[in-house]
Amino acid sequence: MDIALDLGTANTRICIEHDGKVIDEPSVISYDKLTNEILTFGSEAYQMLGRTSNRIDVVFPLESSVIAESSLVEELVNIFLCEVCSSKVVMPRVLACIPGEITEVQKRAIVNAISSFGVRRVLLLESAKAAAFGCGKDIMSPHGAMVVDMGAGSADIAVMTLGGVSVGKTIKTAGNAMDEEIIKYARRQHNLIIGKAMARSCKEAIGTVMYENEERTFRIKGRDAVRGLPKFVDIKSSEIMEVIFDIAKNIAVAIADVLEDTPPELLSDIHTDGITITGGLSKLRGMRDLVENATNIKVTTAIEPSDCVVNGLFKAIDYIDEAEAQKNSLNPLMMVY
Repeated sequence: MDIALDLGTANTRICIEHDGKVIDEPSVISYDKLTNEILTFGSEAYQMLGRTSNRIDVVFPLESSVIAESSLVEELVNIFLCEVCSSKVVMPRVLACIPGEITEVQKRAIVNAISSFGVRRVLLLESAKAAAFGCGKDIMSPHGAMVVDMGAGSADIAVMTLGGVSVGKTIKTAGNAMDEEIIKYARRQHNLIIGKAMARSCKEAIGTVMYENEERTFRIKGRDAVRGLPKFVDIKSSEIMEVIFDIAKNIAVAIADVLEDTPPELLSDIHTDGITITGGLSKLRGMRDLVENATNIKVTTAIEPSDCVVNGLFKAIDYIDEAEAQKNSLNPLMMVY
């Protein structure tokens, strides 16, 4: 059995060979701080955010697409893999994605977390490569392709050809950083204390990085920072734009920087084909236009951008046998453990 695992900062998605996508859950886990007992995970744990007692903690154990709480990540991976592979008789091979710029220690932490389930083999693939496969790019040919995978924890920018990354860059501030800025703004401007789930809902509902003709509003609810009582505020899309614009601009500038370092031949291919953006953050209003303005190159948002990485991993399963046998030097899979 071969399994494609997109262990993301915000969501974990899993595909099994021949079955397609079978799991799409938030990368959240809750536990009892006194007994260290795991209580809930996924959607059920996400609903508990900001609604627990002092005894229970709800945690996103990954930050910027790398492991922050190794023991909790191991628990989370084991729970998800048990959902799709209940039998220990068949030891699966797992293909997982990693950020483009990652240290050997961080790679080993991801491999150890997956290996704790008892798998036969762990293989790794950069998230930008997986996203390219997922949106139909042919990165195995001698033709340049540029894909930007914008997630909650990071934005991976890569120019790819012949199964490898020619020029790449990873930005560690993305969707989660925007949520934090919205939380700070609500406290600073409206004396309103809100949680991560409310900030994320606000961003998804009215978030934009370009001025719009029609102003939209969203009601954020929380606690009055002065009186300590329940309070709500109707916030405008123009306010959110001012709060999150700098983070989006940094990503757009980083894309332009990668283009400046790209060889002329590959740059010509990109100019012809354009740039493809994927990931949940690519759905943010105005993001495509912002990148186009920064690069003067046509930008396309992939179909079902949130699923591009896991779909690409699923397609890349075909390369596992070659990677294990080391038959193809152009194999896109980074490492075999």
